Amino acid sequence: MHLDETHLPRTPHKLFHRWFDEVTQAGGVEEVNAMTLSTVAKSGTVRGRVVLLKDMLDEGFVFYTNYSSDKSEAIFHHPEVCLSFFWPNLERQVIISGTAKKVPAELSDAYFSSRPRGSQLGAHVSPQSQVIASQHELSERLGELTKQFEGQDVPRPAHWGGIVVLPKRIEFWQGRPNRLHDRIVYTKDTETTWTTSRLAP
Repeated sequence: MHLDETHLPRTPHKLFHRWFDEVTQAGGVEEVNAMTLSTVAKSGTVRGRVVLLKDMLDEGFVFYTNYSSDKSEAIFHHPEVCLSFFWPNLERQVIISGTAKKVPAELSDAYFSSRPRGSQLGAHVSPQSQVIASQHELSERLGELTKQFEGQDVPRPAHWGGIVVLPKRIEFWQGRPNRLHDRIVYTKDTETTWTTSRLAP
């Protein structure tokens, strides 16, 4: 496989969709949408964790989380973040640098309503990233909420919703023999235009 500058799409979104579909069809990766999110906390500490890509908007990459979590607090303090995908089945990696922000409430509402009921209840139960006494505490809370919402829809909690990462730079890495890998970078110029460059492996 080879990344040829003469056949690249004008925007990185098209290439990302193509790669995502090819990796999915090739098989061998259990969660193609798993991505590492790296953030910078108020203290300056850099942390990474795996989250799941749930939607691709024209403006960026969407995942969902607790807005009171460590990752969200870091994002709201320092919105510059990095996402990275690694797909070993086709020797591919994508690294996305950009700015993160909340998605509109109606988008979060729509996604929340599509989730399994157990996941909806879990979003209410867990004070993500906070210290708790035991797992039993969560189980008790789940039981209480199960009874509270019995026979009715579970509303989206205000502290839970989507985050969209608006890309400024996207690097596509394609493994090749003899470590002569392809590295193509898209850098955003304006709202609709991107510049491409090739980097040495």
